[in-house]
Amino acid sequence: MLIRPRLTDYHGVLLAQEDADFAIPFFNEDIPLYVDPFLMWKSPSQQDIALHCALLSAFNYVGQLALKGESDRAIEILIAASECDEVGLGTSRTRTGKRIGRDKAQEILDVFRRIPRYAQEGLAHIEELQFFVDGISKDRISDFACSFLKSFLIDFTIDQCERLGIPTQREKIANVWDPRLRTFGSGEAMLPIDPTDGRPLLLVPKRWLRFVPWINFDDYFEKHCPQDEISHTPDTLTRVEVLNYNRDNYGIVSAYVKSKERSLADAQNDPLFSQIPVRSARNKYMLIKKLPTGKTDGADIKYEEATCQLLPSLLYPNMDFAAAQARTDSGVSIRDLIFYNTRRSPFLQEIFNDYGSRQVTFEMKNVAEIERTHVDQLNRYLADELGRFGILVTRNPLKKAIMKRTIDLWSGQRKAIVALTDTDIEQMVEVFDSKQREPIDVITKKYAEFRRACP
Repeated sequence: MLIRPRLTDYHGVLLAQEDADFAIPFFNEDIPLYVDPFLMWKSPSQQDIALHCALLSAFNYVGQLALKGESDRAIEILIAASECDEVGLGTSRTRTGKRIGRDKAQEILDVFRRIPRYAQEGLAHIEELQFFVDGISKDRISDFACSFLKSFLIDFTIDQCERLGIPTQREKIANVWDPRLRTFGSGEAMLPIDPTDGRPLLLVPKRWLRFVPWINFDDYFEKHCPQDEISHTPDTLTRVEVLNYNRDNYGIVSAYVKSKERSLADAQNDPLFSQIPVRSARNKYMLIKKLPTGKTDGADIKYEEATCQLLPSLLYPNMDFAAAQARTDSGVSIRDLIFYNTRRSPFLQEIFNDYGSRQVTFEMKNVAEIERTHVDQLNRYLADELGRFGILVTRNPLKKAIMKRTIDLWSGQRKAIVALTDTDIEQMVEVFDSKQREPIDVITKKYAEFRRACP
């Protein structure tokens, strides 16, 4: 079975995250990013700007309901909007969140009553709620945005699935905001589903995603909050004390928001994966090179850790990192790195066609010499969706007898096992540094050498 499958991989759509317009969702776990409405506000796209206006219009309408004496209806809307499980953003391991309660919804509505600017003009950014209401942070801001813009996300998801051939089915979907009726309703749409529980999934444009909103409490507290003015002991200043101060001193928050608007050019979406710097890559390789083989002083663990940190960056974006996992084979602990095969290069397309490799296994062995048992261990693991292509990451070239064993496996079972040595890793780091070629070209070369040795 596939290791940590994503929606695209599950359906055989081998797509690199780099090439997707959306954050590719996992099953049974959230994507650790959040929708940042500021990225819509600063976008040159008229569509994004209009969506930000629609989001503010919906939220400020709720505030006006409360000011007009319709608090119960306003509270119901906020509770419904406070969670959007279909998008799977955040840090939950179950893709299921918890909605706010009536008391928290009332606290949000009180902001409109207490601050004249909001009562008269409404919020300019819904992220401003972070400065007045405890418990409202990046996850809740993201959910509010997704809930009020769910109709767009449905259309976006349908369009992406049609383009990529991702299967969909007609599903009921709750809490879809209708801007004409100004209420949440339910409907049906052709959407992809999570096969583990049958729930519908919504895709989110990755251009909207950040780890932390551009306008956020921690940044405000560190750089703009007048801590000495709020407390004689700023070292012990609590979040609640700051929130209380902000409610009576809206001008401080307004000045902070204006400063963030002026620096809009620096606000960029965050990638789901960031490569380590070249200097870090060189340092990781030097650490590997200095390590002795074997297990002395934990050398095997250090080797695995350094390799786990280095290879995902060297191979991105051609191969997306899936997981690092430990397995036991005949009582021996083995550390694997699993990558998604994106078919982004001719080589990756070839190993998919010839070996059925939807994922690629890298097995790390910090030994002076690869033995037949090591090859056989990896051989037994190469099956089903993982495919029949694997890579041994080790210190030295294979001895002649072991090389013959890998060739015999290809001849008899059409399985390919290629070895990457310290020298190969060094070449990959050099290529990574020079930017003249891509590190995966080193693996391509090693595979070509292996195939030339096969009958």
